[in-house]
Amino acid sequence: MMRIFLRIAILAGLVSASLAAAANRFLHTDGKYIVAPDGKKLLLRGINLGNWLVPEGYMFHFDKGPASYREISALFNDLIGPADAARFWKQYRDAYITERDIRFIHDAGFNCVRIPFHSKLIDDGTAFPLLDRVIAWCRQSHLWVILDMHCAPGGQTGANIDDSWGYPWLFESEEQQQLAVGFWRAIAQRYADEPTVLGYDLLNEPIPPPVAQLNPRLEPVYRKITEAIRQVDPNHAIILGGAQWDSNFAVFGPPFDSNAIYTFHKYWTAPTKDVIQPYLDFRERYQAPIWMGESGENQDSWIAQFRTMLEKNDVGWAFWPYKKMDATSSPVSFARPMHWDEIVSYAALPGGMGAAEEKMKKRPPMEHSRAALADLLEKIKLEKCRVNEGYLKALEMRAPPVQ
Repeated sequence: MMRIFLRIAILAGLVSASLAAAANRFLHTDGKYIVAPDGKKLLLRGINLGNWLVPEGYMFHFDKGPASYREISALFNDLIGPADAARFWKQYRDAYITERDIRFIHDAGFNCVRIPFHSKLIDDGTAFPLLDRVIAWCRQSHLWVILDMHCAPGGQTGANIDDSWGYPWLFESEEQQQLAVGFWRAIAQRYADEPTVLGYDLLNEPIPPPVAQLNPRLEPVYRKITEAIRQVDPNHAIILGGAQWDSNFAVFGPPFDSNAIYTFHKYWTAPTKDVIQPYLDFRERYQAPIWMGESGENQDSWIAQFRTMLEKNDVGWAFWPYKKMDATSSPVSFARPMHWDEIVSYAALPGGMGAAEEKMKKRPPMEHSRAALADLLEKIKLEKCRVNEGYLKALEMRAPPVQ
């Protein structure tokens, strides 16, 4: 009998050691810190791969007209036809982020990337081959990856950024919540054994201020998603954003998961400590890590001041975005394609039944539309982009050669 107990104890010890070894392969939380697999405290310094799997109108200079992915897609369907537009989007996703881009991000000095994705790309099978590819490149370049559901089923914001229908229907619909739960379970199951993935940013910027009455529904949705993830993945961090554009942490109680990181976003504020003090207080109160998952869209001087202030307070960050058209507020930028002003002008025209015929008269010539989108596919390639050295310097990064 003693031998049986001894064997059981040895077996239990081996299982425990095996689990501990597995856990040590992954980045995780330790009190109020994020720590690397070797146990050393890690300050995340990252960039967002915005406009790749979730295109946004403003990054194409559509100041009027299409703002969301769905609206941009409708414009391109109008300009070159749905069949050619579908081929365009496939080529766009292949060209916008390549192995060369990931290597550039590493060589610049970043240590992580946040990848916004659209839930419908999980649903239709488009996302996983693209994510697998980028995660493999990040593994080779020693970059951590944060997966960010930027567009949840039904929408978590009701704004153009989540490609939804004018209201955060996710919080009203059990059916949409179950879809979100299922998508995240599938993601976690796929990447459960992938140490390059840092964690899962469950919902980007949920619940805008006009519908703050929905705030009590946020944490319960997070709990549902987390429970499904933990059924298949005990290792990766869960990243929870506050309400009102990831700004309001008052919606949270004590952490309900032992490997949770809380994220906030800040744009167009003073670059001073008082702006982030509520999040620092939250970190101390609950001994839970915090992380600034988005900021930017500002002048280099502000970027430098805000980044410095965050680091002085031991807060990691990921600025927004990596690449966009004709701008200095990103590490790299691509030029406007040929005939692009014609496309922008056409996109700004009013639609609707009464205006359809008049709008049709003002369509760009078909050859101009096709040439513009073909040129866009060329100009988004990193070797055709301009490196914004001032922006990289503001982030205390290098400006490596484009290889």
